[in-house]
Amino acid sequence: MTTLARQIAERIHALRYEDITPEAHEWTASAFVDTVACTLAGIQEEGPQILMRVPGVAAAPGPALIHGTNRRTSVLDAALVNGTASHALDYDDVAGSMGGHPSVMLIPALIPLAEMLGSSGRDLVIAYVVGFETECRIGRGVHHHHYEKGWHPTATLGIFGTVAGAARLMHLSVEQTAVALGMAASFAAGLKANFGTMTKPLHVGHGIRDGLFAALMAKEGYTANPGALEHKQGFLDVFNGPGTYDTARILNDWYTPIECGGAGDPGLKPYPCCGSTHPSIGRAIELATRHDLKPEQIERITVLPHARRLPHTNNPNPTTPLGAKFSMQYCVARALVDRSVKLSDFEGDAPYDPTVRGLMKRLEARPHPDMPEDWGTEVIVETTDGQRFASRLDDYPSRGPAGDPMTHAELWTKFADCAGRSLPRAGLSGLFDTLMGIAALPVVHDLTAMLQPGTGSRAA
Repeated sequence: MTTLARQIAERIHALRYEDITPEAHEWTASAFVDTVACTLAGIQEEGPQILMRVPGVAAAPGPALIHGTNRRTSVLDAALVNGTASHALDYDDVAGSMGGHPSVMLIPALIPLAEMLGSSGRDLVIAYVVGFETECRIGRGVHHHHYEKGWHPTATLGIFGTVAGAARLMHLSVEQTAVALGMAASFAAGLKANFGTMTKPLHVGHGIRDGLFAALMAKEGYTANPGALEHKQGFLDVFNGPGTYDTARILNDWYTPIECGGAGDPGLKPYPCCGSTHPSIGRAIELATRHDLKPEQIERITVLPHARRLPHTNNPNPTTPLGAKFSMQYCVARALVDRSVKLSDFEGDAPYDPTVRGLMKRLEARPHPDMPEDWGTEVIVETTDGQRFASRLDDYPSRGPAGDPMTHAELWTKFADCAGRSLPRAGLSGLFDTLMGIAALPVVHDLTAMLQPGTGSRAA
């Protein structure tokens, strides 16, 4: 009987570059812009800086760049550090069918591997598309039980996407790919209990390092059980449990349509905080702008997201800036006060702003009684003079968890804000254009040369 990993591996190697749709190409370019931007901003955060100080991490020289620095190290260590940095701000993209953040499990892994292999931008694109497909197709088979049980799908499912992308870049055989997937089943990890701490982005760093490690080991002949996904003591029964997954949904309809072309509900994040807060932030900004609401006018706020969005965001008193990223109360109150939510709102003393904290005390968050879609929400504001204003969103359109797709201009603004934290402003437009044209890149080293700040950077 053919194992599940073997059947997935066959699908990983079935896609031709010519089959990638214009919509998938468009998303892939945006994802490279967005993920590299998040990595360049995140590398300055305390978590990745601590990681680079740990003895042995990125200590040995190698071919792969730690982005935003002049430091090169091994492919595995670069993936560990870049992956952690890419998710440090929780500003990276999301995908509904995966139930997590797809691109951070792919791009920070594929770029250093491509540096070592001498790959082209075209190679990167097909590796990205099959990796995205893999993590989302597995997500379709295990959700929503997997998500609600407490796993962090970005890492627990994303590692299989990492293996898929690496397998295509390295030209592994179907048999080697199945072994690498079996190995990844043992490496998968990540608990939602650690949301709001440095360990959440570390899930990503370790996940992509382990995914690359599995692919590299399989290429050298290391063994694993290709049946480790469906085995009675394997990934599906251990992580989900019997009767809570559907292998047919994992295997059906690959690339028809392509997940990253829109089928997987991919979305860029306009706000640097947990995606589950985004729909409510968008509604709060809409209310504050439309009715010109001032904090002193607000008597009471009720936030009613889908029940799935609250277990990890119902945090009425966050005690750290990272914790504030996972506080529905803070994010919505900040949106009402400033009519925006930006990077600086999660830095220094910003989460303790007395005006915002005052609104948080007047805010109640509870599950919506009849919200049909899990990204829907309703925000209700009652004013001191007895008025009641409400804004409801039943679901978000593709590519915009706040309710609207991000425009090219908005993507550039986000990119410049993030990348400018590590690189000189003068070179950002050229880097942006290179990433938007990633498929035409002759060799990936041409890209990574643009990710170095030069002498005198504040980066390590």
